[in-house]
Amino acid sequence: MIKIAVVGTGGMAHQHAKEFSAIRGTKLVAACDIVRERADAFASKHGIHEVYDDVDELLAQSEFDAVSVVTTDDAHAPVSLKAIAKGKHVLCEKPLATNYIEAKSMADAARQAGVINMVNLSYRNAAAIQKAHQLVQQGVIGKVMHIEASYLQGWLSSTYWGDWRSGTGMLWRLSTAHGSLGVLGDIGVHIIDFTTYAAGDIQSVNCRLKTFPKVEGDRLGDYVLDANDSAVITIEMIGGAIGTIHTSRWATGQRNSLRLRIYGDEGALVVDLDQSWNSLQICRGKDVDKAVWKTLACGKTPNIYQRFIKSIRTGENDQPDFGRGATVQKVMDACIESNLKGHYVAI
Repeated sequence: MIKIAVVGTGGMAHQHAKEFSAIRGTKLVAACDIVRERADAFASKHGIHEVYDDVDELLAQSEFDAVSVVTTDDAHAPVSLKAIAKGKHVLCEKPLATNYIEAKSMADAARQAGVINMVNLSYRNAAAIQKAHQLVQQGVIGKVMHIEASYLQGWLSSTYWGDWRSGTGMLWRLSTAHGSLGVLGDIGVHIIDFTTYAAGDIQSVNCRLKTFPKVEGDRLGDYVLDANDSAVITIEMIGGAIGTIHTSRWATGQRNSLRLRIYGDEGALVVDLDQSWNSLQICRGKDVDKAVWKTLACGKTPNIYQRFIKSIRTGENDQPDFGRGATVQKVMDACIESNLKGHYVAI
């Protein structure tokens, strides 16, 4: 039996609990949150008997094998490092940290401790992106020439996830003082990983970040709403391709939309998760001259929770690990630097 503790019991933690509870031979044994009432409610809902409001007490008193870190972004590094020091396997929410130095320290610590470590870049769960990675690696579309990628949400202009102005559940995502890197750190991290996993590594970025006025005085209670809302990133790949990645919370009419288009000199492919997680569109061979696209079934792939548990059982660390999380963090750091300096920044 693999015993799991969950640190941070807000909205996303419920998904972690649901997924781990569905895996045979896995048990949720402890919940921890700095807000005790929230931890109590979470534990009651998921049948967890041990509840803590201090991670040091959790690590000192509870017996478990692995920790799921679902805190605000700024707590990812300190919580994960404490768990690693106790020899615990760690699945950490994204972004891995708030900067590359922190992320690298986490990757280094996990490697030295020999614990399983993974970062929850959850769109790796799409079989379509796994297939896209394979096809590009095999040279099926030739040399990658151009890329267009987007991750769009519209919750700032709608209420499909509730009214973000009422209550504090979403406000931390809009406030740098509460540990947010804005849309760049919240969902930009996903589309950067999504893009580079399939198309290859980025060499340099030119990024523009924008924070729009949302309420009078840009403040609600203790939350100063200063985190970036939209990001547009021009990229150049190590292989020479160029392209754009853009992401926003102001994409009115878009609930949660990820799309990646990769154009090679012998073909092209499109992964659009609004259309399918298990198939992609491809144009290659004789279809190139007629601009004909065909649907390619991609099968299924285990989700990250299943791969994390399998990694613990086999001792073979699956991807995306903390090293990968640090690589993506380095790209985000370059985006922030580029926005400040107004020019391209090398990775």
